[in-house]
Amino acid sequence: MSTPIPPLEQLDPSRFETASILKQLVAAHRALAEFKGVAASMPNQGILLNTLALQEAKDSSEIENIITTHDELFREVAQDQTTAPAAKEVARYNHALRIGFDAVRSTGLLTSNQIVAIQAVLEKNRAGYRKLSGTVLKSNTGRVIYTPPSPEALPRLMSDLERFINDAARFDADPLIKMALIHHQFESIHPFYDGNGRTGRIINVLYLVKQGLLDSPVLYLSRAIVRSKLDYYRLLQAVREQGAWEDWVLYLLRAVELTATEGIATIGAIKTSMMDYKHRIRAGHKFYSQDLINNLFSHPYTKIEFLCRDLKIGRVTAARYLDALAAEGFLHKHKAGRSNYYINISLFQVLAGEPDTPLR
Repeated sequence: MSTPIPPLEQLDPSRFETASILKQLVAAHRALAEFKGVAASMPNQGILLNTLALQEAKDSSEIENIITTHDELFREVAQDQTTAPAAKEVARYNHALRIGFDAVRSTGLLTSNQIVAIQAVLEKNRAGYRKLSGTVLKSNTGRVIYTPPSPEALPRLMSDLERFINDAARFDADPLIKMALIHHQFESIHPFYDGNGRTGRIINVLYLVKQGLLDSPVLYLSRAIVRSKLDYYRLLQAVREQGAWEDWVLYLLRAVELTATEGIATIGAIKTSMMDYKHRIRAGHKFYSQDLINNLFSHPYTKIEFLCRDLKIGRVTAARYLDALAAEGFLHKHKAGRSNYYINISLFQVLAGEPDTPLR
């Protein structure tokens, strides 16, 4: 028998006005506002979409034990014919995030149809809502502790959730608190055969975009969750068993603060690397251009074809530029089959070598 899922509107918004939640809410908003401003200062937003959003895809997938390396992922995004299945799945996550972002930006809404489309890209199928009972959640001893709702209930539950997401008047609470409630409700509904966790984490960042708290989906929230995976699942279940909503909300508010703070540092490191490359390449090469710098930092692994497209130059010229930069240590040239790709050494170090700060 499935566990009942009451509408979120039945919660009393005032229960989230505790001293600890309000204090954490202020800290999360402060960090998020600073992160938004720092992200907006990046002259080419595509750089963040191709770096931070890709990091989010990697770690959200890792929560579901879909593990890939930065090398495999960047090669897949560079269309280098990697055979790593996990890298292909993570690349699909990134694509699904982009599709959701475009839909939210064009409509100002986050609808159940958009959520279905996101999941379809993630799982590479159009199965839609599940037609069978969801996978039950069991304890270590084999006891069933949660059974998702029946397939017949899914359209109504998702319709209710859609209204909660898009109608601010239905629940008078801060958007960050609502994001936490929405995430829990979606994971409890468990509407799809597969991809519910990753789809739910995409919904998180898209909701923040919808609410104007982010300009683009570059908050790297899943890194905080993957470091505290046991707490994540424990607190999800504590809401179902004990109604411990306050602890769950505090957990996600802390994740937002930590993620935003680390994101500020990461963007700062990317900008520092860009300025270093810009000054040294401009001083040493007549082929320097801002478009060249943008290309090198939009693609952790770039290719001759990417440079031809972005700089409107021929293959011989693009290869000469990249080989010259590789000879001077800006890039690492790697041969793969009949083609080459070029690794931005400084950018790779920023993205692959971030500090592992635990979620407190």
